[in-house]
Amino acid sequence: MIDILGIPMPALMGQLLLGLINGAFYAMLSLGLALIFGLLNIINFAHGAFYMLGAFVAWMSLQYLGIGYWPSLILSPLIVGAVGMAVERVFLRHLYNLNHLYGLLFTFGLALILEGSFRQIYGVSGQSFDIPEALSGGINLGFIFLPVYRAWVLGAAFLMCLATWLLVEKTKLGALMRGATENPDLVLAFGVNVPVLITLTYGLGVALSAFAGVLAAPMYSVSPLMGSHLIIIVFAVVVIGGMGSIMGAVLTGFMLGLCEGLTKVFWPEASNVVIFVIMAIVLIIRPSGLFGKAA
Repeated sequence: MIDILGIPMPALMGQLLLGLINGAFYAMLSLGLALIFGLLNIINFAHGAFYMLGAFVAWMSLQYLGIGYWPSLILSPLIVGAVGMAVERVFLRHLYNLNHLYGLLFTFGLALILEGSFRQIYGVSGQSFDIPEALSGGINLGFIFLPVYRAWVLGAAFLMCLATWLLVEKTKLGALMRGATENPDLVLAFGVNVPVLITLTYGLGVALSAFAGVLAAPMYSVSPLMGSHLIIIVFAVVVIGGMGSIMGAVLTGFMLGLCEGLTKVFWPEASNVVIFVIMAIVLIIRPSGLFGKAA
C-alpha cells in the first residue's frame, strides 16, 4: 500500500473525496449567494434556511405525497424559488436603496423564523431520506471505494454551477439581469420589466440553494439546523472568492473543500478553522477577494 507522508493512500483519497463533496455544496450555495449579492446587492443571510427548506420539501414530498427523489430534484427548487420570489416581491424590494445592514437583518430574521418553525414541528433530530435505488452501491477504483451517489452529487453540482454561469454570463437573459441591476433606468427605457427580472434573479438564487438541499438530503439527515451549520462557511467562501463574483464563488468553493479535506488528513485539529484562516489572509492581502473587483 502506497503511503504519502506517512498517510495511507486510501485514507488520503477518502478525505479528498469528502473535501470535494463539501466543496460541491460550498460552490452551489455560494454561487446562489454571490448571484443575489452581485445582481441585487442584498446580503442574503436566509440562504442556509432556503437550503434547509429545499431538503424538507423533498422529504415531505416523499413522506406525505409519495413523490420520489427524481421528481423532487425538480419540484423542490421550483417551490422554494417561488417562495423566494414572493419574499422578494413583498419585502426585499423595499430595502434595495437602503444600507446593506437592513437586508442582512431582514434575511437573518427570516432564517430564524423558518428554522424555528421547522424545529417546533419536527424537532432537532434529523429525518432520514433514502438514497434512490439507481444511485445505490459504489465503484471500486482500486485505491478507493467511490459511492455512486457521491459521484452523482459531484457531477450534478458541477453541471449546475456551469449552467448558471453560462446563463448569467453568456445569454441575453443574463445580460438583461446584469443590466437591470447596474442601470435599471436604461434597461427600463428599452421596454424591459426590470422588477420582474430582479424577482426572477432572487428566485434563481434561492432555487440553487434548494437544489443543493435535495442533493444533501440522502447524505445527511434532514434537519432544521442543517442550513445554519453551513451558512457561515459559505459566507467565508463568498468573501474569499470576491463578493458578487459568480466564477469566484464556484472555484473557491471547490478549492476550499479540498483544503479542508487535506487539513483533516495532516492536521485534523485545524480543519474547522482553516477556511477562516484563509479568509483572514486573503482579506489582508486582497480585500476584494481572489476574483473580486477592487472597489
